[in-house]
Amino acid sequence: MDFQELLRRYILPHWIEDQSPDAEHPHRRRYTVAYRRKQRIVKNVWIASGLVMIVQASPAIIAGMLLGTTFLSFVILDETP
Repeated sequence: MDFQELLRRYILPHWIEDQSPDAEHPHRRRYTVAYRRKQRIVKNVWIASGLVMIVQASPAIIAGMLLGTTFLSFVILDETP
């Protein structure tokens, strides 16, 4: 048994190895299918926003798009009821 095996078995939590969400973990949502779907949506929004920023190349447009896209990302990923 090497050091990495020892570390994995006795020190790290069990969900690290099997990638299953732990109900008590504060970041459990990051392992769910719904949250990963939302992350893909946000990634696509940022890619589209970046392309618009590259095409326009105006500092006012870029600043507005950055702020708007950041706000939209937080809205999409928000999990409050």
